[in-house]
Amino acid sequence: MTPAVLPRTLWFTRCPVPTATGIAADRQWLTEEFAPDGITVRSLQDAAPDADRAAHFTHALPGLFREGGNVPALWARSRGERTRLIGLTWIEERQTVLVRPGSGVRGADALRGLRLAVPAHDIAIDFWRAMALRGFEGVLASAGLALDDATLVDVPAAEHRGQWAAELAALRRGDVDAVYVKGALAVEAARRAGAEVAVEIDDLPGRRFRINNGTPRPITVHQHLLDDHPGLVDRFLAVLLRAADWAAGQPGEVARILGAETGAGAEGVARAYRPGTHLTLHPDLSAERLALLAEQEAGLRAHGFLPEPVDVTAWADPEPLRRAAALAGARPAVSPLPASRATRTPTP
Repeated sequence: MTPAVLPRTLWFTRCPVPTATGIAADRQWLTEEFAPDGITVRSLQDAAPDADRAAHFTHALPGLFREGGNVPALWARSRGERTRLIGLTWIEERQTVLVRPGSGVRGADALRGLRLAVPAHDIAIDFWRAMALRGFEGVLASAGLALDDATLVDVPAAEHRGQWAAELAALRRGDVDAVYVKGALAVEAARRAGAEVAVEIDDLPGRRFRINNGTPRPITVHQHLLDDHPGLVDRFLAVLLRAADWAAGQPGEVARILGAETGAGAEGVARAYRPGTHLTLHPDLSAERLALLAEQEAGLRAHGFLPEPVDVTAWADPEPLRRAAALAGARPAVSPLPASRATRTPTP
């Protein structure tokens, strides 16, 4: 059999959150890994205007590695795109429920009967809406409640710019009683809006109550690339493992990179990502994480976000990560020298 011709370009895309892909991009390790093969490695977010940025959601680009939210990843697979799940991380990134100042609303049980903001965006897969629904669902479930125990209020987001802007504006107007937010930019937005925290979702007991778009967060690759060039997939994952190893000893540098990735200030990063975040970037395909992702799939399907079911276990392929771990273990330790800084990624 004639070997498949190596691709001239490999693409990667990641969300503006803690990822080994973002660390590896900042360190220039992906570029260095594939340059001897004559392969250019490019970020989808930083590419020329003619690049298919929608592939971050559709994964219709065969040479693309994606480390991002599970809502678009599950949606793409549900629509029939031949992707494979090759890794999962679990990184807490401060999910909270916000309320108006002085409302006195505190705790999951206090959401009973309240008006909960559910944004509506005019995009192919409304992951913002999915996050709000799943966030409120988890909070209410932790108190033995369901979404039916509150009132869901649709909040059109088309006329608003910025993450959470529509929901926080509705909260200020008194149209809703509570808003779900997450991440570093949400910390800053909440401060500007003067909103108060009613529920710290990261503090809820049991990970099943904290399942959402980024928990767990998948790494996916197209089946075409895996079939034709499994060695490239293994090497890409090995670089991510190397980046996660490096990050475990560099909390200050990880905080700096997170600031660039998220576009948030030092305060937003520090308040969104707890101490120890730099230790949590290693992907795996453990039974626990697969089960949590399967719960997310069921929840998204129940809310109508997935056109067809996704069998999470069948979607996962553990072999590339197993081979990558062996490959990474055979290589010398990473250099502590700084690398040039990567442009932040603007795509959630």
